[in-house]
Formats: sequence, structure tokens, C-alpha cells
Amino acid sequence: MAMKLTSESFQDGDRLKMQHVLAKDFGFGCDGDNQSPQLSWTGAPAGTQSFAVTCYDPDAPTGSGFWHWVVVNIPANVTSLALGAGDPASGKLPAGALQIRTDFGKPGYGGPCPPPGANVHRYIFSVYAVNAKELAVTADTSCAIVGFQLGMNTLDKAQLIALFSR
Repeated sequence: MAMKLTSESFQDGDRLKMQHVLAKDFGFGCDGDNQSPQLSWTGAPAGTQSFAVTCYDPDAPTGSGFWHWVVVNIPANVTSLALGAGDPASGKLPAGALQIRTDFGKPGYGGPCPPPGANVHRYIFSVYAVNAKELAVTADTSCAIVGFQLGMNTLDKAQLIALFSR
């Protein structure tokens, strides 16, 4: 059985609600609530020792996309993240999970906020079944290095795509 990722916050292909859009205090011109969506997954393969969750915008005008959320070392017995778990102050992440510095410059979820008038951006939420209990990364490790580590240690992954424009 292949892994499957679902969300109570949105369906695959849906436009994200303002609840999940970047907040005004980030200074990019959006006025959302910056809450990470609820995510659940099933079908992890045998040998899964931990999970990782990411949110990536391949349409950002950076030449390399934009990482909005990276969480690693989620224990293998965890199969969901609560609404708002991406706020480092929320205490909603499971013990042992580690949020990595995103392209906003700090760990935690940073919601969508594409340039005004830009085409619709895709926000790819992914869950990875990892064959290691912990990846050899820290909260300050670059997203590219985390991506490399995931590439070397992923048994399976599942994705949901959300959309947003302004």
C-alpha cells in the first residue's frame, strides 16, 4: 500500500484559506493567520523509523523555489500534525520532532505570500517515510542539505498540492 497524505484543512488542488497565509508581521504584504494546516498520513512502509514533512513552493521567483516548512525526526508512531503545529511556540509538535530554518530565515511554518499579480503558486506539502530515526541535521541546516538527507533516506513519500495567489 502506497503512502497517502490527507488534510482536514484543504483537499488536493484547493486554494489555501487565509488561515494558512503568511501573517502581516512577516513584512511581505500578506495578512493571514499563518497557521500550518492539519496533516495526516497512512500507509508507511515497513522499516520506517521516522517521518519528515515539508512545504515547498516551486513557483517562487527565486530561481530555486521557496521552502515554507521543514520538520524532521517525527517519531514513527506519529501519523498526523495538528493545525498550527508549525508555530514553534505552540507546543503541538510531537516530542523529538525538529523544525528546520526555512527560506524565511527561521524554523517554523511560514505561509504563502506570492507577489501580487503573479500566477497561481503551488504549495507542495510532502510527508516522507524515513529509514533513520534521526537525520543528521540541526535547526540551522539548510533546506538543500535536508533535501539531500531525505533523498538518501526516504522509503516512500506522499504529497498534497495547495494553491494560492493574490
